[in-house]
Amino acid sequence: MGKNTKLVEVVFKGERRVVYRNRNELDINEGDYVVVEADRGHDLGRVSFIGELVRLKRGKGETKSVVRMAEEGDIKKLEDNKKKEQDAFKLCKEKIEKFNLDMKLVDVEQQFDGSKITFYFTAAQRVDFRELVKELASIYRTRIELRQIGVRDEAKRLSGFGICGQKQCCSAFLTEFEQITTQLAKNQQLSLNPSKISGNCGRLLCCLRYEEETYQEVFEAYPPMGSHIRINKKSGTLCYINMFQNQGQVRFEDNTSEWFPPKVLREGFVESNEK
Repeated sequence: MGKNTKLVEVVFKGERRVVYRNRNELDINEGDYVVVEADRGHDLGRVSFIGELVRLKRGKGETKSVVRMAEEGDIKKLEDNKKKEQDAFKLCKEKIEKFNLDMKLVDVEQQFDGSKITFYFTAAQRVDFRELVKELASIYRTRIELRQIGVRDEAKRLSGFGICGQKQCCSAFLTEFEQITTQLAKNQQLSLNPSKISGNCGRLLCCLRYEEETYQEVFEAYPPMGSHIRINKKSGTLCYINMFQNQGQVRFEDNTSEWFPPKVLREGFVESNEK
């Protein structure tokens, strides 16, 4: 494939990431600002990734194009749009109170060319915001979109830092959310304390998914957790596996405990019908 088909990922406000094609053979580098095609008109964002890595993130359907490199005037306009977004956020909150709508405004994003303003909000249920849209459209004289998002998307847009001290995964690089369950925390022998396994969104940490396969692979060498183990004529229960030291802890009936490698634990494993 030629250079004109190179893919680039562009990030916009709220960590919104979209893949575009460099059909005009522009000399684009990561960190550059570019003007891109939008549904109606043009938008402006910063290039976050280039090339083959982006191909893995590309979804189905036609990929829009990068139009040109951003100029100094475009960056100035982008900064001006940020001020307009702040004003629109304040005004929209006032209108939400006026119409007594049960919704929480999260963020406002104005398309670079001003042809669309998107208001992101969360709500416990569906909201009839037709009158709100009409009033906003009459004020801004442009296309208005109200988009309901979940709490995980809210955290992604607002950004922040996780309990690890790093930028939230959803704001840093995740393009979609996977299903996370408490079973993943149990498999990794973590405390089920919500404050320890929940992110800023109040949902389970996305990073619980990352090492799941590694834990499963390591644990295959051990008897199941809670198994009855008999070693040196002493009986006990496998209560913990330290995957980093590759040892399992057995708590014996005399209330003592010892660590053993997986091979010893396998040899001492007692099937349930032999207990």
